[in-house]
Amino acid sequence: MEASVAFYARGAFLPTTSSKHSSALVSPPSSISPSFSSKILKSSSLFGESLRTVPKSSLKGSKLKSSNTSTTRCEIGDSLEEFLTKSTSDRGLIRVMLCMGEALRTISFKVKTASCGGTACVNSFGDEQLAVDVLADKLLFEALEYSHFCKYACSEEVPELQDKGGPVEGGFSVAFDPLDGSSIVDTNFTVGTIFGVWPGDKLTGVTGRDQVAAAMGIFGPRTTYVLALKDAPGTHEFLLLDEGKWQHVKDTTEIGEGKMFSPGNLRATTDNPNYAKLIDYYIKEKYTLRYTGGMVPDVNQIIVKEKGIFTNVASPSAKAKLRLLFEVAPLGFLIEKAGGYSSDGTQSVLDKVIDNLDDRTQVAYGSKNEIIRFEETLYEPEKWHGSVQGLVATPLGQVWPVVSQTKRLHEWMPMVEQCTDLSGQEGLPGYIRLVSGFMFPQPDGERSWIKERLMSMDPVSYTYVYRMEASNVGLDGSVNVLRLIDYGEDSTIVEWLFEISPVEDATEENIIDYLGFLYKSCINRIEAAIEAASRKK
Repeated sequence: MEASVAFYARGAFLPTTSSKHSSALVSPPSSISPSFSSKILKSSSLFGESLRTVPKSSLKGSKLKSSNTSTTRCEIGDSLEEFLTKSTSDRGLIRVMLCMGEALRTISFKVKTASCGGTACVNSFGDEQLAVDVLADKLLFEALEYSHFCKYACSEEVPELQDKGGPVEGGFSVAFDPLDGSSIVDTNFTVGTIFGVWPGDKLTGVTGRDQVAAAMGIFGPRTTYVLALKDAPGTHEFLLLDEGKWQHVKDTTEIGEGKMFSPGNLRATTDNPNYAKLIDYYIKEKYTLRYTGGMVPDVNQIIVKEKGIFTNVASPSAKAKLRLLFEVAPLGFLIEKAGGYSSDGTQSVLDKVIDNLDDRTQVAYGSKNEIIRFEETLYEPEKWHGSVQGLVATPLGQVWPVVSQTKRLHEWMPMVEQCTDLSGQEGLPGYIRLVSGFMFPQPDGERSWIKERLMSMDPVSYTYVYRMEASNVGLDGSVNVLRLIDYGEDSTIVEWLFEISPVEDATEENIIDYLGFLYKSCINRIEAAIEAASRKK
């Protein structure tokens, strides 16, 4: 409907007014680096023998059955194997998820007992690598090889495709962060493993939405395995029991609203004013701060608590650090399967194409309204601004009742035919009214209508603010401020400020000039409206 305002604003008849405005992996096996070939498996396995006993016959027929999703109901209390068997008929995927579960169980023990001393080396991405990272990395690569269904695997610590010998058709490629938060292991904070599973042999040229499964292992006071499958609803938590088995303890299908925030990369607020504005909002609205410095526990709490938001925003001096393939996409899959939302500021992170293994991005995870707020605050669209003033030869105390009361709107806005209360109490924030008439004539002669919400009203400063929530004239989201100023000698200055989103097929100058002309003509009618009302008494 934006064209209606644009249509009317393009007219050359508009007089000059006093309005002011300002603009405001796709790689063949031969491409795998020889330097990494078999690097991880040259030393002896850190696994128990359970992962080694996989009969080759288990690979047969998996492709034909993978498209048949089980309809058996999953229940709290199920073992990991029971849950997977009920959730999917893809034997290969079941095998991958079970083997990764075995790896997570072993990593949990290693995190609790391994040395936290540095290895005097850095990984190829430049992050400090701790000894426990190396152990976790080795375990996960071994798990994927012994699954016999992983074609390619890569990790943050070994960021090149490793051929694990699995099939292309009916097989999978897996990317993982072996130990997210390894820099805080020595503080005994919760850390975790993240991984995503893609079908076939590609880890580039794909999106997060192409994943068939994703998961994270959380190593804290408890050890849990949180996973989601593409063809099964919800995100599911498994607890590691004392006897070494995984038990299904929770499923999450909805992320609701709640005032809990985890703000990562806060240094970006120094030169990203919109991120600073978002953080100020959380503080002003008394959100509870829940931030550990580890992405896994900070994102996991959204799933467990079923509310909140996690943010990690970039700026010119604090570049995006989180990797789309290894961290952001798998966690985005878990959050969205749990009923939440994700965003890089403009779109779901699951819709971002992974062009390179090292692609990085900013991200937010949370409830629907929190992600909307995140996007609107970080990428607030450009606004057009204008203002007009008029002098009314009437005392301020007589002007205020006319301009502030809905029932008197038609007295100084003759183009308004009807004004209806929709909800709330007039004069109080949240009050909504429906204004209709010929304020913005339509090309087809249809009446225009605007649903307006009162944002604030201050009778002391003689100011009120309202927002156009919806309309058929293209002004949705516009904000108007009406202010009265005592000019002395029984006169009042009426000031009207307005802010609108850019209108398609129209120029800023034409729209601002038209609105300025319209609002100024209304101001000019106030004095006559007051005189007419006094004659009726």
